[in-house]
Amino acid sequence: MFTGPVLFEDRADAGRRLAQAVAAEAPPEPLIMALPRGGVPVAFEIAMHLHAPLEVLIVRKIGAPGHQEFGLGALVDGEEAELVLNREAVRLVRPPRGYLAAETERQRAEIARRRILYLGDREPLSPKDRNVVLVDDGIATGGTIRAAIEALRRAGVRSLLLAVPVAPASAIARLRSSVDSIVCLSTPAFFRAVGLHYRDFEQTSDAEVMALISKARLDDGGDA
Repeated sequence: MFTGPVLFEDRADAGRRLAQAVAAEAPPEPLIMALPRGGVPVAFEIAMHLHAPLEVLIVRKIGAPGHQEFGLGALVDGEEAELVLNREAVRLVRPPRGYLAAETERQRAEIARRRILYLGDREPLSPKDRNVVLVDDGIATGGTIRAAIEALRRAGVRSLLLAVPVAPASAIARLRSSVDSIVCLSTPAFFRAVGLHYRDFEQTSDAEVMALISKARLDDGGDA
């Protein structure tokens, strides 16, 4: 793992550089799973390099009342959307009665919308009994990625490799015991935000996500 500062041109550049490192540790026949939207351009480059299937894992943060960036947990898509709560955060915030249920249903609807948008009428590739490489464009606090990891573990993955271009060392340390291995290109000593490590950190559009998923399936022959 490199600890010096890294500045990526964009997510595609980060993905190409990350793919080289992942290739050295990737298990046989991996399934690349990306957190949309920003994780998809990164994961696409890894999937192309490894000639592996690409799938999205839709995760929606359950934010605190009036402070949506402060996560109380996350809802993770799957055969049934799974709510993973940060019990300590919930105890600290003490959201009003009914808030968690209402916010969960709101995010469940957004997951359903994105699933139709990204997947159309096809069934998502199942992570069960697969060697999964979980990819995002970076980690800030780690709450969303931790929820994804917990959901994938419960789904019965065979192995789980976490791959990100950049993250604070503290977040990597907290996640290390939850996965089989981690590939992270940079863990800056003074971490402020993921976007500061990219020259171009424009928001990834739904159209770009759909195009990359489609292109990856053509390259992989549409096989699971």
